[in-house]
Amino acid sequence: MLRVPRLLAPVLCSLFLVAACGDGEAPTGDAPAGDAEQTAAGPAPVRLYIFDCGTLEIADVGRFSLMPDEASTNELSVPCYLVEHREGRLLWDAGLPDEWAARSPFTQENGTVTTVERTLAAQLEELRLTPADIDYLAMSHMHYDHSGNANMFAGSEWLVQRPEHEAAFGGAGGFVDQSLFGDLETAETRLLDGDHDVFGDGSVVIKSAPGHTPGHQVLFVNLVDPGPVVLSGDLYHFPENRQLKRVPLFNFDEQQTLDSMDLIEDFMSEMGARMWIQHDSAAYALLRKSPEFYE
Repeated sequence: MLRVPRLLAPVLCSLFLVAACGDGEAPTGDAPAGDAEQTAAGPAPVRLYIFDCGTLEIADVGRFSLMPDEASTNELSVPCYLVEHREGRLLWDAGLPDEWAARSPFTQENGTVTTVERTLAAQLEELRLTPADIDYLAMSHMHYDHSGNANMFAGSEWLVQRPEHEAAFGGAGGFVDQSLFGDLETAETRLLDGDHDVFGDGSVVIKSAPGHTPGHQVLFVNLVDPGPVVLSGDLYHFPENRQLKRVPLFNFDEQQTLDSMDLIEDFMSEMGARMWIQHDSAAYALLRKSPEFYE
């Protein structure tokens, strides 16, 4: 079922005035997300929390069109993100399954060493939140390391590109496990046919970027500090994929991927945004993790 768009309350700043409306550097801290709207100064336009949703140690970087001496590491971080806005909460990507924590680390058949040290549910609880507090769920795509806990959020509105939805329930091959997201088939769903402004004020925008999968997407978040960012999904896996413009062998469509790379790079230049490559373990290690946040 498709949701009728909610009426949006007026916001203090448009996309181009968010930075100007800040009073110096944005504060950071570890205040629980559930208390965000109770602060004396009122809610921040956007607040971004980063969760640890696992790691993958890749046996063969050749699958990513990289030579062993070209990749700085074979480890991929697996983050999830919570975006808080005065109009609701959005979870971006659902990580590796919480259930895998009990047997971590373990080695998959393809040689990938998989680790889940902290569950997503526990990290939400640390912020005094439950899955029922999440208004919107959006995943970059449906591969297992991005949809592992999707069923937990079947009560949220699912924001998904139409081709990804069709592929997810129509037999898309490669890393797709319907048991991880099957409950979403009957969830409240907004099918997207391109870009989508989540809260209607330009602060959080889903950008269509197909190629890795039929309906792959990335997320633009207009933060004050460190500034606008794009959460990459799997547009790139390793920083070397971006530097060398290499497309993994297992991508759905190589040319679509290359076109999406160009489109998103042009968008970032236009918006003055930086890219956070979600699987870039070295860059991820330097970021503040929940309960700390960016805004």
